[in-house]
Amino acid sequence: MKSSTAGLIGIISVALLVAGHHLGDAWAVAITIALAVVFGYGWPHYLNIPAKKTLGTVLALTGAAAALTAGLTTSSEYLSWTPIYLALGFGAVMVVQIIRGTGQKRRLESTLGAGAGVAIAGFACGWVASNRFLGDPGMSYIVAISAVVALLAGMLNWPDRVVGPLAVVLAGLAGPLAALLFSDVRILTSAILGLLVGAVIAAYRRLRTLTGPAKSMTGRIAAALAPILSLGALVYFVEKLILS
Repeated sequence: MKSSTAGLIGIISVALLVAGHHLGDAWAVAITIALAVVFGYGWPHYLNIPAKKTLGTVLALTGAAAALTAGLTTSSEYLSWTPIYLALGFGAVMVVQIIRGTGQKRRLESTLGAGAGVAIAGFACGWVASNRFLGDPGMSYIVAISAVVALLAGMLNWPDRVVGPLAVVLAGLAGPLAALLFSDVRILTSAILGLLVGAVIAAYRRLRTLTGPAKSMTGRIAAALAPILSLGALVYFVEKLILS
């Protein structure tokens, strides 16, 4: 997948997730579940590991369950169930790797890759928790704008050694600008948040470069969604740290 296509998918997914602040919790839960399911199904195809359908089902169920629980829980600790789903997901991945009869030589790589997918799918629920935790979407705008800027930088057809630092720096600058427009978050805090977002986006772009293009479209979409879903938990916990 070209960097421009991956960046466009990332930008659209960010817009859909942040729209939950205006369209309500039901929208946030529904779109997060949908993105987690698409990612879960495509991630094994992206890594080209055996037992794609079974592992894809595990990843999709982990992300969907975590997002649904984050949206329905009455406790103020919206992610209290997420570690349980992550543990169950990792356990299911281990069981699949033990009982499957093909690709034994790649069992370790499959376990590590699918385990990372479980974590990414589970972290997506942070977007739901953020939507419920914040009354004002200003913090989410900071993250979203920083992510969009980093994704736009990542769409440049330049070497990673140039694009990576550029994405981080531009996202770090976009954070304070977004804070001035949409929030009363301090400049230093928003800059740090922007730098973190840029670092996540740049790291996943480097991963796509190292692994090469995926053979299937579902795998390519999963690779594009991975950094955005990963930001969910980061957004929520940073917001709690700053605003609590």
